[in-house]
Amino acid sequence: MNFVRSRLGRVVAVALLPTPAIFSISLADDTRGSGPTALIVKDADDLSGETMSGPAGPDSPHADLPEALAEVVVPDSEDNDEPIVEEGDTRFVIRVPGRPQDDEPIRPIPADTGTNPEKVALGRSLFHDPRLSKDDTTACVSCHDLGSGGDDGRRVSVGVEGKLGTINAPTVFNVGLNFKQFWDGRASTLEQQIDGPVQSSVELGSLWPDVIEKLYVHESYPQRFRALYPDGITRHNVKDALAEYLKSLTTPNSRFDRWLSGDEDAINEFEKRGYALFKHYGCASCHQGANAGGNMFQVFGVLNEYFKRRGDISKADLGRYNVTGNPVDRHSFKVPSLRMAALTAPYLHDGSAATLRDAVDAMFEFQLGRQAPDEDKQAIIAFIKSLAGESQELDP
Repeated sequence: MNFVRSRLGRVVAVALLPTPAIFSISLADDTRGSGPTALIVKDADDLSGETMSGPAGPDSPHADLPEALAEVVVPDSEDNDEPIVEEGDTRFVIRVPGRPQDDEPIRPIPADTGTNPEKVALGRSLFHDPRLSKDDTTACVSCHDLGSGGDDGRRVSVGVEGKLGTINAPTVFNVGLNFKQFWDGRASTLEQQIDGPVQSSVELGSLWPDVIEKLYVHESYPQRFRALYPDGITRHNVKDALAEYLKSLTTPNSRFDRWLSGDEDAINEFEKRGYALFKHYGCASCHQGANAGGNMFQVFGVLNEYFKRRGDISKADLGRYNVTGNPVDRHSFKVPSLRMAALTAPYLHDGSAATLRDAVDAMFEFQLGRQAPDEDKQAIIAFIKSLAGESQELDP
């Protein structure tokens, strides 16, 4: 076993075998995504759509790996026409899977949310009610349009009195699957998250006593709350009902999920190839789980220093650092879910990527430090679009 250190300072373990092998990158338990990364050697007969990693020249992020790995072709164990991707001086076999494997990094979204229907109905009314705002002009739905994907299509949202937010509003679909809430993860639960927009001076701009008073004089809220909560309308109960509604906003039964569940024709060959490339290039290292993201933090600009190039750094750009004060968390953000990415432009925390292609280009440049042909990126985009599922809240 030979040990080398990659440019990112991660320890890489490489076993050099006499027979052709394929390398699969697996992420250790590290919520920032910057912990130890291992290149795990698999037998060439056990290809599962993942491919090897190796140096592609002096400017590659893997340039300091052993020279023996510089040019490797993995032979397929069966006669087929799987494409070979050339990346610099390194060639890769991309095995397009006909069916999912047992250890796929993305899992289907459960169809059953386990929520209380009465609380969900009450929470839905509150989500759409401008009484939660200071001047009765703005509701949660104002920044999270459920019919069009759960965001508002703006770089930053507009709150009470026309005030602009400081960060891009993410979709609220599937937020119950996130391990933390907000880009910087400052809320551990949906109930804690609700305090943020209600009390933010640039969002709803309210005080909870004022919200409770307005709900008490409403024609139906007092009765609806008493039917569900013995103590009626309280800050806790309002947040509980809203959180229950948010937990119900899942998007199961996407075409990709149907493929994961055994329907081999649910996605086409181009989308299957996009998924294979998504894993090959390393996108699945951060975008995995049922939400295809939302379960770890990662520094934005791991390679090529995004913020140094963009300039004009704001407090919002500091990300998780604003919560922890730890320098290692500077520019670190919760990895966004890709589930509804097909419908939620613009992208990135600053809304700087106007299209899904812009976002993919940014990921390759600033997160992966790799190049890819146009057809590979288009295939990955096609796969990402297949992740969008179903909801009664979405417009037909």
